[in-house]
Amino acid sequence: MRFRHPDGSTVHLAYCTNVHPAETLDGVRAQLRDHCEPVRRRLGRDRLGIGLWLARDAARTLINDPAELRALRSELDSRGLEVVTLNGFPYEGFGADEVKYRVYRPDWTEPDRLAHTTDLARLLAALLPDDATEGTISTLPLAWRTPYDGDPEAARTARSALTTLAQRLDALAEMTGKSIRIGLEPEPGCTVETTADAIAPLTDVGHDRIGICVDTCHLATSFEDPATALDALAAAGVRIVKSQLSAALHAEDPHLPEVRTALAAFAEPRFLHQTRTSTAAGLRGTDDLDEAVAGRALPDSTPWRAHFHVPLHAPPAPPLTSTLPVLRDTLARLVGGPAPLTRHLEVETYTWQALPAELRPRTRTQLADGIAAELILARDLLVDLGLKELP
Repeated sequence: MRFRHPDGSTVHLAYCTNVHPAETLDGVRAQLRDHCEPVRRRLGRDRLGIGLWLARDAARTLINDPAELRALRSELDSRGLEVVTLNGFPYEGFGADEVKYRVYRPDWTEPDRLAHTTDLARLLAALLPDDATEGTISTLPLAWRTPYDGDPEAARTARSALTTLAQRLDALAEMTGKSIRIGLEPEPGCTVETTADAIAPLTDVGHDRIGICVDTCHLATSFEDPATALDALAAAGVRIVKSQLSAALHAEDPHLPEVRTALAAFAEPRFLHQTRTSTAAGLRGTDDLDEAVAGRALPDSTPWRAHFHVPLHAPPAPPLTSTLPVLRDTLARLVGGPAPLTRHLEVETYTWQALPAELRPRTRTQLADGIAAELILARDLLVDLGLKELP
């Protein structure tokens, strides 16, 4: 979906296909047929933006076979789909029964991360619509905090990899005329957990093609204030290359037994749901939700937030809620001013099948209806901020 900002620039809104895990190119094609095109039709749109997730094997197939890449581009066009952004965070296995800590490997100290991200940049340059010259890719925020944190050699290796990537992106732009930018995506538990954590490594790399991806679920989970966070990025000259529109799980009164019971329903074995609370002594947290609800790992006199991407249009029932207000505030700062701070927005609710059983979509139709409803909510927010929906 495209929108005209009051300054005349085009803002893109997509939804991320990591909600439909696929490891192979055939699986990606099935996503387009079984999910993405039906969502487009529900929205009554001739064109729908999708944020593709290409696992390693699918990406390598496309890199090694230009005919397959041309065929994918043709299929996107024929199904009324367009790609200006990729989710490069998960490397492989995102559809596994247990993902947890595996999603953080390989990290930016490992050669496979640089190689895969380079592949994604080359592919995105080829998949961009004919009238688009800019693409974005979100990626792992360097590494999970252990054993990276406190290891100066790891920091040097990651910085060198990002510098090499920036040079490759420069060469790609020179060769294709397509400008691809990469955004580190701060996430709780990682060495870059917050937007503030991103400033030092990004200014250290010091290249316009390497910036930040602001995920509003992660921002909220770490109790960051949107205005403070975005102002600090601007003051440091850190570019916001894209933003993922998502909402976290919020518990106002975690000391109450009924609240603990409600939270426990969201503790599940597939994904990691880092949980945080903001205290007078600072941010406290656990790596997963079950650690928080099971005992006294977290203080419970202040609200808790969990890294669980809940559907934007359907917050959980009381006594829980979502951090949709943080998304609203962030979006207003991102695109509600005289010029957009980013032009690539992506709804990223990948946890539909991880919801408590009674809330999960049971059919493809129900899932498509839910994704379409999320996009409608995001569209309405953008229109309320003065953007005009384009055909």
